[in-house]
Amino acid sequence: MSRILELVARARQTGDYAEFTREVPYARWLGISALSRDGEIVGRLEFREHLIGNPVIPALHGGTIGALLESTAIFRVLLDQETSLLPKTINLTVAFLRSARPADVWAHATITKQGRRVASVRVEAWQEDRARPIATASVHLLIKPLE
Repeated sequence: MSRILELVARARQTGDYAEFTREVPYARWLGISALSRDGEIVGRLEFREHLIGNPVIPALHGGTIGALLESTAIFRVLLDQETSLLPKTINLTVAFLRSARPADVWAHATITKQGRRVASVRVEAWQEDRARPIATASVHLLIKPLE
């Protein structure tokens, strides 16, 4: 865990977020990364054939979209906050708005409220057009353990 936190600190300094996201095996396998795009931190789910959930349409599996939304919220809190602990998901509510085509998916997270122990984050995911989200999420993350 300390390796990831070291990489997060370096990412804050350099603006290169790829190195720390590669350290997360789950994110690496799914093709999820954080990067700077148009001056903001965004999550990216790189299209891979094994992510197809419905080959008839074809559409990406909803679980992979949920993983992108959750990961983007965690990345945002990690990169915005000075913390010695990795945020832990308390709950995640996803609204699927339309099917995700077999293409890259982008996500942006906004911290809507932060207390001493919990951060509330809203996340939107889109493909080609940011104005037409394919899914949104509300995420609550534990950022400091209860004492």
